[in-house]
Amino acid sequence: MGVGASVGLLAGHGPGSALPELTAVSPPLPPPPGSYAATSHSGPAPDAAAALSERFQQVVRLVSPAVVAVDAVKPPPADTGTPSKPVEESGSGVLLRWPNQAGTLVVTNYHVIGTAPLQRIYITLADGRIFQPRRLWTDPESDLAFLLLDATDLPTAELADSDKVQRGQWVLAIGSPFGLNQTVTHGIISATNRGQIHLGSTIRIKEFLQTDAAINPGSSGGPLLDLDGKVIGINTAIASKSGDSSGVSFSIPANLVKRIARQLFEHGKVTRGYLGVQLAATIEPAHALRLGLQRVNGALVEIVHPNTPAAQAGLRPGDVILKLEDVTLRDQNHLINLISELPPGQRVRLTYWRERRLSTTEVTIGEYRSPHR
Repeated sequence: MGVGASVGLLAGHGPGSALPELTAVSPPLPPPPGSYAATSHSGPAPDAAAALSERFQQVVRLVSPAVVAVDAVKPPPADTGTPSKPVEESGSGVLLRWPNQAGTLVVTNYHVIGTAPLQRIYITLADGRIFQPRRLWTDPESDLAFLLLDATDLPTAELADSDKVQRGQWVLAIGSPFGLNQTVTHGIISATNRGQIHLGSTIRIKEFLQTDAAINPGSSGGPLLDLDGKVIGINTAIASKSGDSSGVSFSIPANLVKRIARQLFEHGKVTRGYLGVQLAATIEPAHALRLGLQRVNGALVEIVHPNTPAAQAGLRPGDVILKLEDVTLRDQNHLINLISELPPGQRVRLTYWRERRLSTTEVTIGEYRSPHR
């Protein structure tokens, strides 16, 4: 992000084991046409452009009935010091099915619904029907929320394997920016595993897909789709100087949605591993060279909290953690995500850089205690 850019969540203010596979009610799309590539520098050939346009339309026809608008009325903020009114938020969502879960699920962002009671959450379908959820599961750390509707005959979408997403592939986004329901935009995947963004104090787990598809306030919770019509991500935030789309948008990968959903439905909560360190947001190139490193990979330890797994393993401020087992760490967010996925009690090996030498230590993973439970 450039100087002065900020990252914002996309709710609009005012009304407006192997993981189980999700299946779509709608029939699958035919295989994508194979001639999307441009044949000259002036742009794609007419037949390729027409085929791509038709493919976009097929995806929209397949998935748009499963995209919903989400409106919520949250309790007044408790820490303003003055009387305040309830907060109205609007966003988007997508309908899914989950094995052994009766009814239809709506997946959206936690920041869209927050602490709104069930009776103040409204789900509006593409055909105008309005539903209210009878149950709710939330995970503020990943900014995900799942709402259960009693209806069983609603159109649903399917979650893709987001580990297969590649930079440069075409994507579509559907949502309700500025209250304009069923808005469709397109773009490409700009980056994967994007985590160096700040989204407020509640969101810890960040491994976003980045896209240049236009996403604006009110788009939060809407699906990011591949050209097979499958959901590869849940649109969540943008980097912008103005607060509107600037071509840098972030979506929660579908595989993270699956992991969070499975734990919430099976255990009622998400269990995460814990190390007990505070990490620097980045390692500047000049700092890396002063430490004797030739790359900016890894996670720089700023604080080691007492009586934690990290303290017991002998980690110190100034250490740069370079590997977890045999996985080379890209950055601090990569380490946070990997540790969070480990079960408490598991013992793992960390490789770190201290005083211009590589060292290793064994650490027993603790359990993260969420302040939002």
